[in-house]
Amino acid sequence: MPSALLGLDALTLEDGHLFHDRKGRPRELPPASAPLADTHGHLTSFTRHDPSVAICRAALAGVRLLVVPVDPVDEVPRLFPSAAAYLSWIDEQVERAAERLEECARHGLVPPEYAGYPDLPPLVERVRIVAGTHPYGAARLDKAALACLEELLASPRCVGVGEIGLDFGPYNELPADVQETAFRRQFAVAREHGLPVELHIRDSQDPDDHSAHELAARVLAEEGMPSAGCDLHCFTDGPEVMAPFVELGCHIAFGGASTFKRSDDIREAAATCPEGLLLSETDCPYMAPVPLRGEECEPAMVAFSAACVAAVREDVGVAMRDQTYAALWENACQLLG
Repeated sequence: MPSALLGLDALTLEDGHLFHDRKGRPRELPPASAPLADTHGHLTSFTRHDPSVAICRAALAGVRLLVVPVDPVDEVPRLFPSAAAYLSWIDEQVERAAERLEECARHGLVPPEYAGYPDLPPLVERVRIVAGTHPYGAARLDKAALACLEELLASPRCVGVGEIGLDFGPYNELPADVQETAFRRQFAVAREHGLPVELHIRDSQDPDDHSAHELAARVLAEEGMPSAGCDLHCFTDGPEVMAPFVELGCHIAFGGASTFKRSDDIREAAATCPEGLLLSETDCPYMAPVPLRGEECEPAMVAFSAACVAAVREDVGVAMRDQTYAALWENACQLLG
């Protein structure tokens, strides 16, 4: 099929492959035994991809649930003048993706079906959002931002509050107390609405410093886990850092970093995470998984990180691949579906 037909950017379907690495070589789609979920994929941050194309390609890769974060002090008003403008924009992207999928179907390209999962809604019916102020914007979480947050949370697409939390990394300039105040405030909002929370927690560059995770675990313990649940998004540490969150009942989301050569600690965490708390994500457009590392990540690439988690757990004898795929899907639907 000519690539111009669907405008599939540099990643074409001319040879029948959805995925190509930086050198243009085709990469096979990992076979999945259950539908795929990207529980955290940014659609507003692409530099190369059209968001509607990304949704279309995700559907063709087997993704049936996509959760998109939006920040009421950053994306609104930096990219969108209001919450209503953002919600209109995402509706438009989904509508355009649906049109692209119809065109794909006319050329024999359809999303995969999964045995044991009859009558699954198409991805375009399950694009959801979570709304929350990232730690970078904690100082700007004022009344206007909270009002914008409330408007976003009122959307039928909204399934949670996030990403919120603590960031002590090299790009943050705010003191811990300012971040903690915004974290607790938004945590309270999530409880008021009965919504789950997606957490962003990043430690400093010192490999022995886990103070952000330690403070976050303390906040969770003091505030109490939301009845609707909690998700530690983009987990990039080992089992020791994960343990307090698992003890609290927090879901752990694994993305592209789990596939990297030097990520043995992340893979060990994926192997030891309780089955009922496993999640898959991309955090696109960041951290594209191997073998697509270096490309701009997109929701379709969750196929590779999910395959990595399933393979790791089978290799250590924790669960068969089919069992892990089923857990990744069911957990995502229960928490954010």
